[in-house]
Amino acid sequence: MTARSRLREFLRQSILAKPRFTVALFLLFVALLAPWIAPADPAAQNLPGRLQAPSHGHWMGTDELGRDVLSRTMYGARVSLMVAICVVAGCGLTGLAIGMLAGYAGGWFDRVVNLLFINAFLSFPGILLAIAFAAFFGPGIGKVILALIITGWAGYARLARAQVLKVKELEFILAARSLGASHRRVLLRHLLPNILQPILIQATIGMAGAILAESTLSFLGLGVLSPIPSWGSMLNDARGHLFDAPYMVVFPALAVVSAVLSFNLLGDAWRDWLDPRTRSQLAALEHSR
Repeated sequence: MTARSRLREFLRQSILAKPRFTVALFLLFVALLAPWIAPADPAAQNLPGRLQAPSHGHWMGTDELGRDVLSRTMYGARVSLMVAICVVAGCGLTGLAIGMLAGYAGGWFDRVVNLLFINAFLSFPGILLAIAFAAFFGPGIGKVILALIITGWAGYARLARAQVLKVKELEFILAARSLGASHRRVLLRHLLPNILQPILIQATIGMAGAILAESTLSFLGLGVLSPIPSWGSMLNDARGHLFDAPYMVVFPALAVVSAVLSFNLLGDAWRDWLDPRTRSQLAALEHSR
């Protein structure tokens, strides 16, 4: 079965997958095409037209500096998705490498990595640790990505380590070792393909967490630098106009909620579909229609 046919089957059988996949695809489409579809320059100020309510000229109104809220929301999707993709890729690769090595090596190396590194990072609240690192590094997209990678890799490492500890004792791994396969071959050709599915599910859900973390840091002034638009910084700018211009809060908040909810539910739907028992129930439900 090809990847396209598996995706088509997944979207057809899962009730939650199709609308959430559509929302995630729409956000990605908006982020990629924002320079061409945005109605105005997100940094262009127009003080005489400040705090205008949503109208035909400005579908989401203007902010306190007269900037178009719709354009800033579109460009904010670029920042949030870019940060989320980089953070998930960095956390996933780092955690996967450390967790696989610790679980495969075992012994004192596994105990040191598990106790001193993984559990130490997981013992702190993630967002507080991210705020601390972001405050230490200073604002900026690259520094936000680095701070979130440092605080987020431990969850992937724990999951990868647990999967390796389970899989490395199976018969096909023992057979590969008995045939003289090197440690590198066992890790890359035998272990990695068999532990990758839970990591990918964690990465899908981690996209939502990264978007929310970036918005939180930007809201606190520790994220991207002005005048680059970000959903969190837009919410921070709108705090003083909650009652006289509530649309400044509503539209960025809806963007954050839609993105976080879509990736969370998409990850849950994918996890349920990969479970053989749930997948058989979905298939039976589809045939009964």
